[in-house]
Amino acid sequence: MAKRPATNLTYAGSGVDIDKKDAFTESLNSMLRKTFTQRVIPNPGGFAGLFRLDYNRGLFARNYKDPVLVACCDGVGTKIKLAAELKSYGTIGIDLVAMNVNDLIVQGAEPLFFLDYIATPAVDTAFLTELVSGIAEACRKCECSLIGGETANMPDLYRPGDFDLAGFCVGVVELKRVKRPTQVKAGDVILGLASDGVHSNGYTLVREIVKQAKLDLHAVYPELTPPGTGKRRRSSVANKSTKKAAEKPMTLGQVLLTPTRLYPPSITRLQRNYRVKNVISGMAHITGSGIGGNLCRALPPDLDARIRLDSWPRPLIFSFLQRHGNVTDEEMYRVFNLGIGYCLIVRKAFAESIKEQLEKLGETVSIIGEIVKGGGEVVRA
Repeated sequence: MAKRPATNLTYAGSGVDIDKKDAFTESLNSMLRKTFTQRVIPNPGGFAGLFRLDYNRGLFARNYKDPVLVACCDGVGTKIKLAAELKSYGTIGIDLVAMNVNDLIVQGAEPLFFLDYIATPAVDTAFLTELVSGIAEACRKCECSLIGGETANMPDLYRPGDFDLAGFCVGVVELKRVKRPTQVKAGDVILGLASDGVHSNGYTLVREIVKQAKLDLHAVYPELTPPGTGKRRRSSVANKSTKKAAEKPMTLGQVLLTPTRLYPPSITRLQRNYRVKNVISGMAHITGSGIGGNLCRALPPDLDARIRLDSWPRPLIFSFLQRHGNVTDEEMYRVFNLGIGYCLIVRKAFAESIKEQLEKLGETVSIIGEIVKGGGEVVRA
């Protein structure tokens, strides 16, 4: 005969505290509302978020004649292990949004709304609030409404200190404005927008370098501290932590946790300047597999992207990692963005003007190559 437990079993006693989770969810309402545009339809207590796609022209400046929804899903990889080790969660939420919205705008779309999925072993209110505040701030910067999400409390799957993240973004673009490889032509110019560092790819290798070289994440390394540290290029998300970090030399851990740059504020504004002329023929978000593995996705099968690796300044963190990890040049090129986080392929006649516009919007832009006859590959000049 089966033996019965001496006391009544409960969900909370098993590790899942419903009341604490519900209280945390309720506490997020004001944070989420700050990201809402007028297209969000309030739905208190709803099982899903509501968002108006077609709208009254009297209320909104834009409307769509032939709208195409664009959707994507991504996470931040093992960078979350680094955040957990340093117990610093203020920027990892920015990474989550950036990895999604940066992919979405490549198709010519503008972000509409975002949802997150957070899996943890327990409801740690301080940790979750810090994390979601970064997600909300990044959404607000991108004019992308955070309309919902899920916090999964799973002690059987995650050890104390572990967590996982996923993000989901939906955007919209006019059908005639969708970016396709067939729009790219020989003679087009490739513009590279500077990254804010490693971003959110290659962190399994980064963490192995830190481990094998016995690097101290809490130490300040002189070779990572450029002259005039207080005048570092402004991050695309200005918050208290990044402003404070810019005022003094950063530890290795802080450098590695620098969030992925948010490109939608600049790219979306730029595209609004060309509603008739289609002068941007292609774009690429430079993530895992580097420039070679991402820019090729914007090319037709009969053209190559010829780039010059010496045409932009490389952030110090890449030389630091390569030296301490004894990583080959080829492996660095295959894994990391090397200082270029986003690429635009543009008509030659408009290249200088677009470069100037993006710089006025806060980007650091380099002309890194051109489109030539070939076989759909990225080649190095």
